[in-house]
Amino acid sequence: MIELAGIERVFAVGDEPVHALRSVDLAIGQGEYLSIMGPSGSGKSTLLNLIGLLDRPNAGSYVLDGRDVTALGDNELARVRREKIGFVFQFFHLVPRLSAAQNVALPMVLAGIAPAERAARLRQLLREYGLEDRAQHRPDQLSGGQCQRVAIARAMSMHPAVILADEPTGNLDRHTGQEVMNLLEGLHTGGGTLVVVTHDPEIGGRAKRRLRMIDGRIVSDERAAKGVAG
Repeated sequence: MIELAGIERVFAVGDEPVHALRSVDLAIGQGEYLSIMGPSGSGKSTLLNLIGLLDRPNAGSYVLDGRDVTALGDNELARVRREKIGFVFQFFHLVPRLSAAQNVALPMVLAGIAPAERAARLRQLLREYGLEDRAQHRPDQLSGGQCQRVAIARAMSMHPAVILADEPTGNLDRHTGQEVMNLLEGLHTGGGTLVVVTHDPEIGGRAKRRLRMIDGRIVSDERAAKGVAG
């Protein structure tokens, strides 16, 4: 489903080039659950941003669902991203002035989903993620766990094939973090592809496939033993 070949990403910091990703090759199949781990500055979030079409490589190719998306224009990239990829971030990235329901519905509004269908999807998402009694609350009126549930519901509003989670428990206490991971893993169980970036080895160890990055390179790619829960 996801095929990266020879991916390079270089940032200019002052007069010095910084190689965030170096010759990255990665294939992710439909329905996989993998974590990407590594120290700060290892390139894991940069890799996630590239997979999520939030950034472009300086070299290499990216094929998503059989289509080379490396050189797509901005408008087409936005359309592919909206239709195929859902994002969950550490700091939620909710719109502060919008209610929980409005935040969940926002991708559907931007995609031009018909009002009746949008309303039906929204009711289902609010129910599935236990947000019905918080639907009219703004983010500053919600707990961290509730904000992350809103973010997950928003990510699922367009029925994406891929869910990308960047430190999804980093802003939460341990108990709430476990609840959030259970929600995300439920999406994988339902057939979705789940990619989680984390610095927490316990969270990363839950995945069925575990990548480790150092200095912009994938240095290990391990799979859980058959029959072992991940």
